[in-house]
Amino acid sequence: MKLQLHNDLTGCKEPFEPIVPGEISFYVCGPTVYDFFHIGNARPFIVFDVLRRYFESRGLLVRYVQNFTDIDDKMIQRANHSGVTVSQLADRFISEYYHDADSLMIKRATLNPRATYEIPAIVAMIEKLVKKGHAYETGGNVYFEVSTFERYGRLSRQNLEDLNSGARVEIDERKRRPLDFALWKAQKPGEPAWDSPWGMGRPGWHIECSAMAERHLGDTIDIHGGGSDLVFPHHENEIAQSEAAHDKEFARFWIHNGYVMADREKMSKSLDNFFTVRDVRAKYSASVIRFFMLSAHYRSPINFSVETLDQAAHACERLRNGWAEISFALETRPCDVVPCEKNDELRKAIDDATTLFHECMEDDFNTAGAIGAVFDLIRATNISLARQGGIDFDAIEEASCFLRMADKVMGILGGQGGTKISESGSSDDEAAPGNAEIESLIAARDEARKGKNFARSDEIRDALGERGVILEDTPQGTRWKRA
Repeated sequence: MKLQLHNDLTGCKEPFEPIVPGEISFYVCGPTVYDFFHIGNARPFIVFDVLRRYFESRGLLVRYVQNFTDIDDKMIQRANHSGVTVSQLADRFISEYYHDADSLMIKRATLNPRATYEIPAIVAMIEKLVKKGHAYETGGNVYFEVSTFERYGRLSRQNLEDLNSGARVEIDERKRRPLDFALWKAQKPGEPAWDSPWGMGRPGWHIECSAMAERHLGDTIDIHGGGSDLVFPHHENEIAQSEAAHDKEFARFWIHNGYVMADREKMSKSLDNFFTVRDVRAKYSASVIRFFMLSAHYRSPINFSVETLDQAAHACERLRNGWAEISFALETRPCDVVPCEKNDELRKAIDDATTLFHECMEDDFNTAGAIGAVFDLIRATNISLARQGGIDFDAIEEASCFLRMADKVMGILGGQGGTKISESGSSDDEAAPGNAEIESLIAARDEARKGKNFARSDEIRDALGERGVILEDTPQGTRWKRA
């Protein structure tokens, strides 16, 4: 099956082929770095991380660029309030972003350009727009003249005449028309500024992404992603200024994730109904949060609540326990095992799960269906392990390979096939022992039992239990799982 993605520019699913065979240029709008990002912000970061990982699992080279907006009104206001420079504020929260994104197993971008480091490219693009008659200067400010771009409104499917009434945009008497938007803002007292042909100032928000995408990915890119809230005006304006500057299509596919809702309202800082990633990670593991984000189609809204996260936690626990059964069987496989008859039923289940996983992922990135394929195979493999008549270890190993691949893409099995992280929901090592520490303590407990030091053996078991690790003694050895 050929990969199909829903293209918000055309409003339908379309076969996806990269411009350059074997390579994908992928731009995703990143955070404005003035605060910790919340769980609603995390959805696009996770969704597009998984899409990128899936492309890479299929052997494609992905040039993945996600910007940092490190200069805008919010940045200036927060810096002044905090008594630091805008640059210092940005440095801090870029570091905090990486901390939180890493804690969610989000793979770092190929490049994270910062707007203030891209001023020459931004100025050059604005100069081109002015020269071509798409932008005008007034009082040190430069505005894009929307009426010069005939295709304005096609992404958001907005009526240009209605928009020109000014109902949805801030009125600015310096602009020729209400829809015109700022490319360059003249410096105000106390604001950071950079030199330009129009005087000291700073870039507008929309031009940043266009200039950075052009510089690092080219005039036309394969995919541009972001949250649904960015469709208008941000992405609409990006299209207008980029295509007006280059007379080329800016992005071939536009994909947007649905909102994360809280009490049926979009989660946002302005509504004060948000939870930071750190708040949520204190109680739930990365795999649980990723499962929650991927359990619905990326274009659909999802409702955030303790109940929905608890449901995700229970589902992840079932997956982890099943995966632990499979891993334990392979780790304790006897060296002199006698080959048994092939388990045709399990081998068919592996083929079915593999086919379903890829069909779902290639049908507009249906992660919910792909998760179903993972559940199906874990269930079938565990049934085969319990059957009488011997174990088809070659099939079990094949199932394990599929699960490692799926986990490397999705990160929902506790990092067993991908990035290793703490599954406790806490970064405190004392609260969440790593796998190596657990194995070491189990070995110490085994030695204590051999020496009939049962008090020490019980002490180790109880200590691990308090830290969320459950031990189970079997004829094949001690098995463990996280509570």
